[in-house]
Amino acid sequence: MELFLTLLAFFLILLGIAGSFLPVIPGPLTSWAGLLVLHLTAGVEMSSTFLIVTLLISVFIYILDYIIPAIGTKRFGGSRLGMIGTTLGLIVGLLSPIPFGIVIGPFIGALVGEMIHRNDFDKAIKAAFGSFLGFVASTFMKFILSIIFLGFFIVKLSGHSGSWF
Repeated sequence: MELFLTLLAFFLILLGIAGSFLPVIPGPLTSWAGLLVLHLTAGVEMSSTFLIVTLLISVFIYILDYIIPAIGTKRFGGSRLGMIGTTLGLIVGLLSPIPFGIVIGPFIGALVGEMIHRNDFDKAIKAAFGSFLGFVASTFMKFILSIIFLGFFIVKLSGHSGSWF
């Protein structure tokens, strides 16, 4: 059972890292769930304080994930359509065979969204840039926290003295 829980925890941590980029998976919260599952294995000690603090940080980052792109978009004069375009561009970029599609897609999506909202190319490019910057900042934050949780997983597992079977 320990092996199953450890593998499930590792899978959740990896899914959380992927969720840093995928808009449908809450990255840090999923990685935190991996730490919680690891805590349920015998022999892996994690304090309640550690789990609560990491959960609070995960929830805080989850909330910021919605605020930061909006701030970036609004700061550069963007609209709601620009933010929607950023998300759709990310999905298309992930599925496209183009190298760096995950970077180019959100920017192109934001630009198209802004061009639909207003027909001024200069304002649309500025707003698309703001939307893109907000997306990159938010994604970077989620990715870093998920990688930190992976580090916690490795450190906690390396101190594990239980039997696998």
